[in-house]
Amino acid sequence: MVKPWLAHYPKGVPEFIKPLEYTSLVDFFEQITQQYEGLTAFSHLGLNLDYSGLEKNSRYFANYLLSLNLERHSRVAIILPNCLQYPVVLFGILRAGHIVVNTNPLYSARELKNQLNDSGATVVVLFESIGHLFEGIVSQTSVKHVVITQMGDFFSWPKSGVINFTLKYIKKKVPDFNLPTAVFLNDTLNSGKQRVFDRPSIGLNDIAFLQYTGGTTGVSKGAMLSHANMLSNLEQIYLWITQQNKGEKELTSGSEIVITALPLYHIFALTANLLCFLKLGAENVLISDPRDISFLIKSIKAKKFTCITGVNTLFDSLLQAPDFKQIDFSALKLSVAGGMATREHIARQWKKYTGCILVESYGLTEASPAVTINPLKGPDFSNSIGQPLPSTECEIRDENNQRVPIGEIGELFIRGPQVMVGFWQHSDETQWALSEHGWLKSGDIAKFDTRGFLYLVDRLKDMILVSGFNVYPNEIESVVCAHPQVSECGAIGIPDQHSGEAVKIFVVRNDAALDKDQLMDYCQHQLTDYKLPRAIEFKSSLPKTAVGKILRRSLSH
Repeated sequence: MVKPWLAHYPKGVPEFIKPLEYTSLVDFFEQITQQYEGLTAFSHLGLNLDYSGLEKNSRYFANYLLSLNLERHSRVAIILPNCLQYPVVLFGILRAGHIVVNTNPLYSARELKNQLNDSGATVVVLFESIGHLFEGIVSQTSVKHVVITQMGDFFSWPKSGVINFTLKYIKKKVPDFNLPTAVFLNDTLNSGKQRVFDRPSIGLNDIAFLQYTGGTTGVSKGAMLSHANMLSNLEQIYLWITQQNKGEKELTSGSEIVITALPLYHIFALTANLLCFLKLGAENVLISDPRDISFLIKSIKAKKFTCITGVNTLFDSLLQAPDFKQIDFSALKLSVAGGMATREHIARQWKKYTGCILVESYGLTEASPAVTINPLKGPDFSNSIGQPLPSTECEIRDENNQRVPIGEIGELFIRGPQVMVGFWQHSDETQWALSEHGWLKSGDIAKFDTRGFLYLVDRLKDMILVSGFNVYPNEIESVVCAHPQVSECGAIGIPDQHSGEAVKIFVVRNDAALDKDQLMDYCQHQLTDYKLPRAIEFKSSLPKTAVGKILRRSLSH
């Protein structure tokens, strides 16, 4: 195949990654934690967890899971924001030979139940603050074991008690709930500490994650990402960011500090921050709520950070914050944007105030996720999503599945070792998305230029991209139409200066008494925040095809 990017590849970046040096993510983790055992791996709210402590605690949690005598490759759901408990639990699950199901802790009860049922998770680890939500749906799932953690769990006494008491009784952020069989995370760690770790056999082809995404139908599906998929993408990203920054801004093992404001349950931060920066022996500064910009800036100012990842929304919020110019950017070496399109004015302002270009990248959950990235030493803004990573092939094809000439638009197809195994229990969707030769249909319309840079033009699918999160119109429409006073609904994406896109719904009522406030209140109980409609328009009818399918594209005109 033609690879126009190779003649213009960044100096030092190889065409292919070498054969994987680790036998699994567990092997990677155990070698890395031994190599950097005295260094800080994660920090959160002023508390540090070093690589040695990360290894020990994850081993204790793995021992707890092994004591449950679960079937091999059982699914274990993590329902946590960014906190020290997250990496401990994640690597404990992998070390026990099980599969991680990353779950958004802001999900509604309906969304949570659907994902747990689809994955067949038998164990969940969740924050105490959502125990009341989980209580209402646990009996409708296959969950048998519930582990609860509190914000103050990893702090020593009496600070841990003060934090947990304040949240529950003073700030009242922990509603009462009743889960009589649940156990606390610290108790599982104490229990696991008493056991000898007998690591099960884990191979590259074993599934490591069920990472949920949407698709052609809008039905949420778990992309099966193997240990090989994740290690390959880790190596691809690692080569890209370490081989170009030679000299003044060279990334150095054991000395980097990365701001991790994107949630680790999102595939971008999971691979780029947690895995890639672990390989560098870096410190991940965990931010639980990136929407709290004043606290985010306070956390950033407390660290001489060298790297940051984010989405356009996050960088925009930082730039708009009154205290932004008080941040010391003198140590900043690398800023990477992904998850959604980066706006030109944001990229240029970021470079102006930080002295560091905002490097735009592109990926999708089904590719673990990174596919392309821009050179680290380039223009302030190129409007391109970059060049394919090492060992990654990209083609632009027409509606007849034929490759088109350079410069012409078509659907982007991707092949590489980071491409998923398939969708969990959705063989029809897998067959649609993956060819027998390993090519992944992205659903995105793109084009190559003569230097091998890719440019996104449009999307084949009707997916709405809100702050880097996929929102699928089918789901929104289904939820709204379940309201007894709604007859029909169509959902589309509309431009939003802050989040890139936002959801707008067009609604046909069967009861004129229904108003926008009532409908919004209903949606807030059914959908997580980024899926909520930001605009509601009532209509007498919706445009449809001859077979009755709502014409969403006509709604936008």
